[in-house]
Amino acid sequence: MALKLENVTKKFGEFTAVDDLSLEIPEKEMFGFLGANGAGKTTTFRMILGLLDPTKGRITLDGKTIDYSTSPIIGYLPEERGLYPKLKVKEQIVYLARLRGMQKQDAVRELAYWLERFKVPEYMDKKVEELSKGNQQKIQFLAAVIHKPRLLILDEPFSGLDPVNVELLKQAVIDLKEAGTTIVFSSHRMEHVEEMCEHLCIMQKGRPVVHGALKEIKRSFGKKNLVIHADFDISSLENHDGVTKAKHTPEGIHLQVTSEYIAEEILKRIVGKGFIRKFVLEEPSLNDIFIEKAGASYE
Repeated sequence: MALKLENVTKKFGEFTAVDDLSLEIPEKEMFGFLGANGAGKTTTFRMILGLLDPTKGRITLDGKTIDYSTSPIIGYLPEERGLYPKLKVKEQIVYLARLRGMQKQDAVRELAYWLERFKVPEYMDKKVEELSKGNQQKIQFLAAVIHKPRLLILDEPFSGLDPVNVELLKQAVIDLKEAGTTIVFSSHRMEHVEEMCEHLCIMQKGRPVVHGALKEIKRSFGKKNLVIHADFDISSLENHDGVTKAKHTPEGIHLQVTSEYIAEEILKRIVGKGFIRKFVLEEPSLNDIFIEKAGASYE
């Protein structure tokens, strides 16, 4: 399911929420969608789902326009929760699965599989309102994947989950990708995108400011992180040529440097001055790139 957005713009009156966005999301891949609140992510998702019409441009799935006929092959986990609190989990999921064209017995069988997998088989006949927020999140995830969609859109899928449940859900998402589902997901947590996505797009004010393969984005950023822990004073290194940022820690210093050559120069400068516990040159993190390109920390 290759998803293509061509020159997509969405205006609400005078306000432009999405501005001339072109993206191609490869089939059977996980694509990360990042941006601060108000960057245009959710509006883009709603246009992909056919809930909003673009003001300009077109969105196609395998070359076809998205409409009600494509609904059975798309799954969506919205950021805001939308389950019926008074319904039992089984009634809720079967109802939503039937809307996607599934037979009742197939939906019940799939639901039993997922509840077992998420270690909550006893939730089958519980009302949604009786579950904790984290467990409601799991049920909402099930609603998005029960019909085995070929395109899955996850808007902040891990918000409100404890670390154990994050891992459970993350593994489920990876397994779906490996089974052939194309997945687009947005997350506030950079490390999740970094760990799971091959391609990504960072949006700012409705426009993509960074877009491409994660490896290429990191390579072209041109800066690296240098972590130094030492048993002597190394605070003066923040003034060394080629250092663009410095952060002091109890163990030493974290520097952002412009090249490997600068790291080598710094090493020559401190060798022989005392005991160096750690000297590590790392790729820039996605958070570093986001702060530089989108102009703000992503909280």
